[in-house]
Amino acid sequence: MTAPAATLTRDGVVARVTLERPEARNALSRAMADALEDALARVAADDEARVVVVAGRGRSFCAGADIAEMPTLSPEQAETLAGRWQAIMDGFAALPQVTIAAVQGHALGGGLMLAIAQDLRVAEASARFGLPEVTLGFNPGYGIARLLDVAGGAHARDLMLTARPVDAAEAHRMGLVTRVVPDGALDAAALTLAHEVARSPRGGLAATKAITAALRAGRAGTEPRAYGALRAAPEAQARIAAFLARRRPS
Repeated sequence: MTAPAATLTRDGVVARVTLERPEARNALSRAMADALEDALARVAADDEARVVVVAGRGRSFCAGADIAEMPTLSPEQAETLAGRWQAIMDGFAALPQVTIAAVQGHALGGGLMLAIAQDLRVAEASARFGLPEVTLGFNPGYGIARLLDVAGGAHARDLMLTARPVDAAEAHRMGLVTRVVPDGALDAAALTLAHEVARSPRGGLAATKAITAALRAGRAGTEPRAYGALRAAPEAQARIAAFLARRRPS
């Protein structure tokens, strides 16, 4: 039996999606798309998970599209595959759970787009980021709008038009990365961050994600409605009561 190109596991409230093609630097093949679509469907239906860590096995997070598959694709097939990958990136961004990319080695092309589709991104100091598509004669096939939002227009155009790789420190300054950690500390740092986030109720986390997405899409005014509904939720009421109890004078 062929090993899956990506796996989904869960430990308590933290789920983990792992890209499983280390021999190809976790390049995004059609088999990887199948595996990630399956993982997305399963984690979206998981009511226990509050945080999802997205990671790559081996020395790299993801080197981007599988170049070996490209000569076999017609223009129509390439367009369809790019649309499929766009839907996968959008699927990660739309998950009710908070998502964290744990980046080591390279995050290039589609691998960079996969990283920025997550809510938070932790990278090892030696990680490298880039969009090399123009050097091969084509454009990034998906994710440009999100890149413009995450990194800003000037940084995004720099990455896309020069194709230059940037290190983790520069990626942090651009907004591509939210935290940089020493080499060898990535797994522990991502797990610590996941548990830090997971201390909050799932409803509040999911609503905050949804509101942020709505604001980015130009749909304002969703915050008060979500706030009012969640204030009445049992878990929120219990936490408010516990907070007030701690503040009452003895």
